[in-house]
Amino acid sequence: MPSRTYSLPILLLFLIAFQLGTLQAQQVSPPHLEKRGAATQLIVNGKPFLILGGEVHNSSSSSLAYMKPIWPKLHAMGLNTVFTPLSWEQIEPREGQFDFSLVDGLIQQARAAHEHIVFLWLASWKNGMSSYAPVWVKENTERFPRVVEFGRKVEILSPLGQATEEADAHAFAALMNHIKQVDGHEHTVLMMQVENEVGVRGDSRDHSPAANAAFHGEVPARLMAYLQAHRATLNHSLRELWDANGDKTSGTWTQVFGNTQRTDEIFMAWQYARYTQAVAAAGKAEYNIPMYVNVWLRGETTPPGQYPSGCAEPRVMDVWKAAGSSIDIYAPDLYAPNFIQWSRRFHRRGNPLFMAETRGRAAGAANVFYALGEKAGISFSPFGIESEASDTDPLAASYHILGEIEPLLLAHQSAGDVHGFVLDRGHSTVDFTMNGYTLHVSLENSFGRQAKAGFGLIMAMGKNEFLGAGKGFMVRFTQRPESSPQVGIAKVIEGKYENDKWNPGRRLNGDEDDQGAHWQFPPNGERIERITLYHYGK
Repeated sequence: MPSRTYSLPILLLFLIAFQLGTLQAQQVSPPHLEKRGAATQLIVNGKPFLILGGEVHNSSSSSLAYMKPIWPKLHAMGLNTVFTPLSWEQIEPREGQFDFSLVDGLIQQARAAHEHIVFLWLASWKNGMSSYAPVWVKENTERFPRVVEFGRKVEILSPLGQATEEADAHAFAALMNHIKQVDGHEHTVLMMQVENEVGVRGDSRDHSPAANAAFHGEVPARLMAYLQAHRATLNHSLRELWDANGDKTSGTWTQVFGNTQRTDEIFMAWQYARYTQAVAAAGKAEYNIPMYVNVWLRGETTPPGQYPSGCAEPRVMDVWKAAGSSIDIYAPDLYAPNFIQWSRRFHRRGNPLFMAETRGRAAGAANVFYALGEKAGISFSPFGIESEASDTDPLAASYHILGEIEPLLLAHQSAGDVHGFVLDRGHSTVDFTMNGYTLHVSLENSFGRQAKAGFGLIMAMGKNEFLGAGKGFMVRFTQRPESSPQVGIAKVIEGKYENDKWNPGRRLNGDEDDQGAHWQFPPNGERIERITLYHYGK
């Protein structure tokens, strides 16, 4: 073939075209989870994304007309993502006939409001019950069997129904294929919740004929192999139960785990996990974006059945992981007052903290700083958010502050040099080490008046610099080791981030920082400040 020479302009055009093609390939990559430094983060269009979200009430998104005025109110609160249910009965009202008009309408409304979406697939189960399944599923109890409790069928589809699993998975796959077609390049839809708070309610396990046969049979080899391979990292409660019954490598459920309600719970966890993992896998085969399950939390002494028995509680989360890998995250529905303790239980190796449902208002305004700061959380999402939608809601102030520093916070999550905290009179102090200093954080105390509550986060910005955000707390610094020179405050600057650029405001050198004795954030309004330290004689 004859040789060709190209002029410099033509070569430049080729390079530009190549770069554009590379950029386009990055942009069309679907949302996904990625380990970046110390944190697992949600990546959207090639960049980490922090979900400042809220979940609407169960039935709100069943009507586009009802939702239309809600979107701008949520956007004004500082939300960037709305969690919105989709019910199987509306997607497939007749078997094999799909209606995606609601899906398309919600996506269009979200785009118009500059919001993202996390869809909740309410299908076989919602809060343990089966009220969102299509009528053609509900009325055919032979083909789609029910859970049996105390000798009677109840309003819960059995996870051992093979036809039910296949129908649910088929519908979910069709939904994910459609989302890929209409949103595969826009990425309005970030993630999917698969089912909702699954588990048996009213009894500790399913007593249907199929369930009884499985319960009296062998524990699946796949589960036993997983437990043996992951012995060192198993939840301590599950491992202790296994060890207490002889540490067997095979046997029936009662032989391996004992004849108690805990064994019923483990058995149901396997059945729900196997089913839900299969549904998620069918959806991911069509459009592979992150998927999670949400968990109804048990009380410390509550027996299985009084909460959904078999849901992915921390003590049976390993059972869920053994059943498959299509579920990416196990997420708490956290309304309990001990927010920090439950967050720690779910934030474990291989499971980043994802707050699917939680309290909003003042509690949410504080807890979001701990979840996203201390635990490098991916998401925060109070339930019933449209009932709280107003500019004066305390959560709105937190979301606006976090929205300003979102890129910075994501970078520091990855670097592992950010801490978040929530303080009250019962837990008024916390210490942590950052950047060669010990930071002593306590409730703000100005002129002898201690704040009732405080919250915030702190990031290390440089050798002697920190950024803080929140309200109602004060910070004292000591250098490590403590024999080092003393630490003083060189300057404190109040400011804002606008378009990712720091715009300094007041310099706070008087009462605002206790004459240089403390770094203070008063309780009367959230703010962002940057501090620079200096050293002086020992």
